[in-house]
Amino acid sequence: MDSHTKRRLVWSFLSASVARLAQTAIQFVQVPVFLHFWSVSTYGEWLILYSIPTYLWFSNAGFGNVAGNDMTMLVAGGDRPAAMRVFQSCWWLIIFVCGLFTGLFAIALWHLPVARLLRIHTISEHDTRWILFWLALSILLAALEQLLQSAYRSIGRYPYGTFVKSMMAIVAFACTLVPVMMRKGPLATAEVFAAASIGSTLFLAALVKHDIPWIEYGWRYARFSEVRRLFRPSVAFMAFPVGQSLNLSGPQFALQYALGPYAVVVFTTARTVSRGALQMVQMVNSTFEPEMTLAYGAKDIPLTRSLHRRACQLALIVALAVVAGVMTIGPYFLHAWTGGHVPPSRGLLTVLLAGVVIYSLWATSSSLITATNQHQRLAVVYLLATAITCVACFAGAWLFGLYGAAATLLLADVAMSLYVLPASLRIAQDTLPAFLTSMRHYPESLKPAALLARVRRRPIGTVSPDLGDPV
Repeated sequence: MDSHTKRRLVWSFLSASVARLAQTAIQFVQVPVFLHFWSVSTYGEWLILYSIPTYLWFSNAGFGNVAGNDMTMLVAGGDRPAAMRVFQSCWWLIIFVCGLFTGLFAIALWHLPVARLLRIHTISEHDTRWILFWLALSILLAALEQLLQSAYRSIGRYPYGTFVKSMMAIVAFACTLVPVMMRKGPLATAEVFAAASIGSTLFLAALVKHDIPWIEYGWRYARFSEVRRLFRPSVAFMAFPVGQSLNLSGPQFALQYALGPYAVVVFTTARTVSRGALQMVQMVNSTFEPEMTLAYGAKDIPLTRSLHRRACQLALIVALAVVAGVMTIGPYFLHAWTGGHVPPSRGLLTVLLAGVVIYSLWATSSSLITATNQHQRLAVVYLLATAITCVACFAGAWLFGLYGAAATLLLADVAMSLYVLPASLRIAQDTLPAFLTSMRHYPESLKPAALLARVRRRPIGTVSPDLGDPV
């Protein structure tokens, strides 16, 4: 692993850290603020409404990610006109799909008694419809932002693009808190969130044009052939946000129907605490995935294999460390965080954290599959696993309460581990014994004694770029 790769990994990890910390901060701040100004029932129903539009993300999320991989390879090969064809083709496709799905969603909201169907009692039917509309518009605009971030990735500045997007998310969230603290209600909150989303998308578009002069907005380079070429991998990629939405909101719906909105709040807050560990693992994934794409595209299999091993090893270490910390302070933090509105449960938290370690291995290993656009089968397996888990979650909640619902979430992680690891090892041309052996060893330069010796030899304020060589 050369110094340039190590340097990019460092900056990528720092930007991913900022992104994950921003997301975690948003999740942790919103619960006490919303619960302070809203009732538990209103907040529980807001969570239900907020989760529904996320299913629209599947409509075009795949094109932004797959286009980003394709643009990166084209720009690296010096073919900017081809990269522009991909960018403009996907830009207009996403706009078309956004408009289509927004219109269809609005028609459905107008004709369906959504509040009654969702068992929403605190929020009126009128407000429920408009809340869903504004939230859906915000979610669909995020697909354009994903494509704009891909432009930064194509020129090797993906850490900067990630950092900018994180700052925009914090600003949008801060704007959303204003109507909450002014006690304006869920509808005003949704309207402000939509306005902030529109503003952030326009700002990012202007920033991309300023930072990447060869990017053009228009249709001169757009080609239907580009859309057709990227269609299959993009459609397959759409299964991941669908599965993530099922994984996040599916249990909420199951608990809403099985146990009621109070159970939704208890389960969601405990799960948010446990998912702090997942945020750290996803940081590792975001750091290594772009480098895996570059290594595999250059047909450097040894480097690809080393990156895969190092990513999985680091993810396991991070997951175990964070889980240990959450197990220690999690119940006390949960009680203080919610102001006593949600009772802390060490048992529930333990069950939720059990899946974190399993997730850390398969999710990080799957980064190699997605980074190389070989994710079609993975997408199908993930979608099936999460869908089955949602059904099992309802049964578990109905029969055994919150503990039963939490235990069923482990099913998807176990199923994914059985598929992902062998598939990733085939891509990296690795073997299971060698892979497992690499998990128990790490470079001499990263051992505590070596790190301490380097710190003692180095003047204060300097940083070594040496991250150690792969096993």
